[in-house]
Amino acid sequence: MPQSTVDPRWSKVLSLAVHEFRTPMTVVSGYIRMLLKERAGPLNEQQRKLLEEAEKSCGRLSSLIAEVSELSGLEAATATFNRLEIDLRATITEVVSALPEIPDRPISIDLALQPGPAMIKGDSTRLRSALTSVLVALRRELVTSSTLMVRETVRPLDGAPASWLAIADPDRIAALADADLSDLTTFDEWRGGCGMTLAVARRVLEAHCGRIWSPATDAKAGAVIALPHLREP
Repeated sequence: MPQSTVDPRWSKVLSLAVHEFRTPMTVVSGYIRMLLKERAGPLNEQQRKLLEEAEKSCGRLSSLIAEVSELSGLEAATATFNRLEIDLRATITEVVSALPEIPDRPISIDLALQPGPAMIKGDSTRLRSALTSVLVALRRELVTSSTLMVRETVRPLDGAPASWLAIADPDRIAALADADLSDLTTFDEWRGGCGMTLAVARRVLEAHCGRIWSPATDAKAGAVIALPHLREP
């Protein structure tokens, strides 16, 4: 369920950008690797450190190009989804357990889900990636707390039972867990330091008939994700 009408030229622009950036990036990365292997002569310690930093930056740019490519496919509706019946609650639990540590400060995830399975039909790999992107982004934006809370309620979404996941710090979680649509606004997917991961995540969630919002009062104070359950036969 898209949040707005997408200009059909947008996916073509993204696809062209991927092609135009990927070719020179591949060349630059290849030359850096050759230099690090000393194929053009021996390196001193300072030169090696500079090249290693350049290689890291090339890796980040390559990841960004891959994210733009993924976004292009989602916008053009050409991305493939391997849809199977999966337990959403088990998936969320596994995503939280697999989150990478933050090197500069420890932040815990306080997860509270409803009991039993919550079956949905979706692509497990894509959904895990989308949920990971959202949690990583919100975790890194915590300022006054060292805990990010995730609370699930079950409410209707477009007439079907759905898991509503409120994600915020302890001071905001209660209000966000009880929020209705008037308390929410369009999710802010264009945040610094996240590349295209949140834009990709939003489209993946919508491809699962889900939605994602930000709090209306502060777009970076958390998020609410709603994903519909499979209807019982």
